[in-house]
Amino acid sequence: MSGRLQGKVALVTAAGQGIGRAIAEKFAGEGAKVIATDLDPNKLEGLRAKLRKLDARSQHDIDALGRDVGREFGPLDILVNCAGYVHHGTVLDCSDKDWEFSFDLNVKSMHRTIKTFLPAMLEKKAGSIVNIASTASSIRGIPNRYVYGTTKAAVIGLTKAVAADFIKQGIRCNAICPGTIESPSLEERITEQSRQTERSPDLVRQDFVARQPMGRLGRPEEVAWLALFLSSDEASYITGQAYLVDGGMAM
Repeated sequence: MSGRLQGKVALVTAAGQGIGRAIAEKFAGEGAKVIATDLDPNKLEGLRAKLRKLDARSQHDIDALGRDVGREFGPLDILVNCAGYVHHGTVLDCSDKDWEFSFDLNVKSMHRTIKTFLPAMLEKKAGSIVNIASTASSIRGIPNRYVYGTTKAAVIGLTKAVAADFIKQGIRCNAICPGTIESPSLEERITEQSRQTERSPDLVRQDFVARQPMGRLGRPEEVAWLALFLSSDEASYITGQAYLVDGGMAM
């Protein structure tokens, strides 16, 4: 099947790499008009999309993007929130700054984009919102992911609240909860953990693989396939759900 998003307008945050980029590529390949955003616009090069620098922590940036998108494309059909940050450590390692930054980027950024783009969706009486959460959340506690898991649990709660509030007005809102996915972000974390623990990058990588029951890391496109389904009309009877793409991590 092709053209599953033909004629639809989709905005994807943090589309420069990893899961966000895979989703933007998949949506464009299925006929959507994609607005791809990232804090580093250089990472967006090569995407078949309207490319836009965006600081998801800036209400000013999001307001400006909302005005521009409205003028050029009209109401969004699809909003995918991918911006996020993985903080390592327990409660004892989490400073107030770590807590505030993690919640601002992982949760409040979604609050900002939804609040900005939802009114036009409501006027159209249609729209699909997909939020990237994590298996490390209210679904499963993962060692040394204290504030990250807390924020991703909040994303699941946010998702269900939006779904419940607007279920009768044509809006669907779902979350995707990936396990460990191959990405530049993961490579950065492996390098940093290797430095901190004085273990080789290969050994640190093996730790990530070992917690996946399938015995391998996930691929960004495996998350993108689910985002495509949830954003398409095929998922028209699905809302308020948190879907795992985790290689059995939460079994």
